[in-house]
Amino acid sequence: MAERDHLIALRSAAIGYEQDYAAWLDRQIALLRAGRFDELDMPNLLDEVESLGRSDFKGFVSAVEIVLLHMLKWDHQPTLRTRSWQGSILEHRRRIARELKDSPSYSARIDDAVERAYEAAQAAAVGQTGLPLATFPDTCPYDWEAITSRDHPLDD
Repeated sequence: MAERDHLIALRSAAIGYEQDYAAWLDRQIALLRAGRFDELDMPNLLDEVESLGRSDFKGFVSAVEIVLLHMLKWDHQPTLRTRSWQGSILEHRRRIARELKDSPSYSARIDDAVERAYEAAQAAAVGQTGLPLATFPDTCPYDWEAITSRDHPLDD
């Protein structure tokens, strides 16, 4: 306990949030562990926690986006299908499953995630395939079941 108090005392003189983020974060952690809640930089700490939640959801959306991108390419460029696309779909499905396991509340936000992800996936598909935007549906053509489990066999 004395060591922790010593660390907090050393960090008390630490530069603030704007000057040295890492030092500020170390100090907030030390204060939390020591139960010295009245010394916390609450406005910035709340901003950071809120930002962390947004960033985490963006990671979930990003995994959905990659699956959608490869599904669009798979469906609209059948002669160019590769094991790499298969692998990417499977890997990002695993990421989706991990995110849902770690944050089950994302299940209530799946429609939002798919909508956000599809917009980005559609734009990326246009850029990567060279096909016109009109090739791809305006809204996501896949339901959640297809996004998370549809097979993508290569024609061997």
